[in-house]
Amino acid sequence: MVESCISNKIYSYKHECKWPNSEAADVHGIIVRKSRSKGFLVFFSALLILANAVLLFLIKDKSIAVVFWIFIWDVLIVKLLLRKRVEKESVVVMPALGVQLETHYVSGNIIRRFVPIDKILKPVLLECVTPVTCYWSLSLIVQEEAELMLVFKELRPPVKMLVPIWKALCAATGSEGSLNTFTEDGPCC
Repeated sequence: MVESCISNKIYSYKHECKWPNSEAADVHGIIVRKSRSKGFLVFFSALLILANAVLLFLIKDKSIAVVFWIFIWDVLIVKLLLRKRVEKESVVVMPALGVQLETHYVSGNIIRRFVPIDKILKPVLLECVTPVTCYWSLSLIVQEEAELMLVFKELRPPVKMLVPIWKALCAATGSEGSLNTFTEDGPCC
C-alpha cells in the first residue's frame, strides 16, 4: 500500500507500509526515473562503435597511432555503456529488528545491507559541499564503526525526499531529531 509519493525530474520517492495494521516494516524507496535521452545516447554510442569498427577494418595500412586512438575511444565508450546503473535504492525500517538498505541495479543485481537497530546510534542528515556541487546525504552513526554508513550509496536524492526517511529512522531508533530545523523545502535559515 503506497502512502506517499514525491517526484521530480530525476527521482521518485515512494513510501509503503507492508503490513498496514502493524508497524512491522516500513519501506521507503527512491526510484530513478527513466529518461528517453539516455536510450538515444546508448543507441548513438553503439552506432559510433560500429562505425569505428568498420573504419578500423578499412584503414589496415594507415598509421598505428590512429588505430590505437580509435581503439582507446571504443574501450571508453563500452566502459561507459556497461557501468553499473542504479534503478532503485530502498530503506526497509523494521523497528523491532533493524534497517535493511537495498540497491537495485538495472542488470537485476540487488545488494542488501542489514544494520541491527541496537547498533544504530543516530541517523543524521548532512549537507555535503564539494568544489563543484552541493547535495544532501542521509547517514547512520553505527556503533563500533569508524565512518558514517551512507543510506544511499549511489543516488543523491533531494532533501525533501530524505526528510521523511530520516524521521522514520529517528522514530525507529528512538533518537530525537530536531524537527524544527527542516521545512518541506529544506532546512530553515
